[in-house]
Amino acid sequence: MNFDDLAQMIISGDNEGAETWTQEALDSGVEASDIIDTGLIPGMDEVGRRFKAAEYHMPEVLISARAMKASLALVRPLLTETGVEPKGRVAIGTVRGDLHDIGKNLVGMMLEGAGYEVNDLGANVAPEAFVDAVENGGADLIGLSALLTTTMPMMNSTIEALKQAEVRARVGVMIGGAPVNQAYADQVGADGYAPDSATAVEVADALMEKRAAS
Repeated sequence: MNFDDLAQMIISGDNEGAETWTQEALDSGVEASDIIDTGLIPGMDEVGRRFKAAEYHMPEVLISARAMKASLALVRPLLTETGVEPKGRVAIGTVRGDLHDIGKNLVGMMLEGAGYEVNDLGANVAPEAFVDAVENGGADLIGLSALLTTTMPMMNSTIEALKQAEVRARVGVMIGGAPVNQAYADQVGADGYAPDSATAVEVADALMEKRAAS
């Protein structure tokens, strides 16, 4: 099996092709982890590169992400069975009062494609739900999204809730969304800022490396 073929199917958004290739690979004894590491991740890395270079736009990225999910749906159960640990556990959600979720959904798909276990809390998420994701869900990282300037303060409220629950020190917090910038991330005490879904993976990787080194 040629892993480059799978990567190209992800890049081109070939849903059926990615699913068929993955099933045939698994049937022939290819390890589930190899499919992710050598096929899906390189494919989504290239999609992320094209998105950042403005060669791809949101529709193309969504199509690629769906192809990645079609493959991942076959692979993920086997990873669980064989005890392969994810790169990290990330809880993501759009903050309380904000119902927008397309950008957040895309970040989740990109993180999954990069080898993370993603707990998608949805939209309009209360600070307490993020706290619970750390206390009881074992989240290593939290991703907060806001698409409205009026809901941005909930990012600060969520970070404060993590502090009040005494779990802030054990979780990395990254934030993103149209009105959000690095200055705001610094202001509220977030550990990372991601302007887009491709950068979210880079930020998550950097935060996980930082946690491993501490």
